[in-house]
Amino acid sequence: MAVDGIAVTAGGFGLEGPRGWAFRGVDLAAEPGTLIAVEGPSGSGRTSLLLALTGRMKATEGTATVGGARLPKELAAVRRFSAPANVAGVTDLDPALTVAEHLRERALLQHRFGDSVRALLRPREERRSEARLRIDTALTAAGLDREALPKGARTAVRDLERLEALRLSIALALIGRPRLLAVDDLDLKLSDAERTEAWALLRSLAAAGTTVLAVCSEAPEDAVTVSTRAEPQEDTHTRKEAADALAETGRA
Repeated sequence: MAVDGIAVTAGGFGLEGPRGWAFRGVDLAAEPGTLIAVEGPSGSGRTSLLLALTGRMKATEGTATVGGARLPKELAAVRRFSAPANVAGVTDLDPALTVAEHLRERALLQHRFGDSVRALLRPREERRSEARLRIDTALTAAGLDREALPKGARTAVRDLERLEALRLSIALALIGRPRLLAVDDLDLKLSDAERTEAWALLRSLAAAGTTVLAVCSEAPEDAVTVSTRAEPQEDTHTRKEAADALAETGRA
């Protein structure tokens, strides 16, 4: 799945909520097709930073440039070429829906809201063929084999293993062919072997051109790493402040 990734830079980037800073002082410089790891403990502002860099939350300090668009001013522009995956409260999978239903829904939304006016006017069969191609390409890139699932594409999300659900969430994001893919909680509840597979997947996407941003508790050595770990002298209420900032500004 070859995609032209984008460069991501930030200087003194921060987000302050009603009760304090979710994250602050983030500096970053990454070329297109880079694997970027946002490393830190849960509650340290990792998800807020991910959402801010994809245009879903508005930073309050510093600036960032994502694919030529300036943050925090050009949020809508960044949202057009970025896609989050596996973000609780933002991209949740419906446990009652099947894999096939999730894929069809995302392809329909992409066609309705993400494609050009010219694409909307194409013949129905051509549109269906394009949707199938998008789905198949995204599944292959995410390493999710529908036939290997317990009930194939009719497998409900509740019956997926943790790594399979992660792959599905990434596949759904890839249907829109984003230039920046942002994955939250990549290594949450994964075994060592599964964690290795997950990082290998993101490396393959980056190698094909997509810029990949991943939230994790421990970054691999080959990633460009941004840490949200609090310094010893900083406020001990970081977890509470990050949650408050997410609730306050996450409506984007």
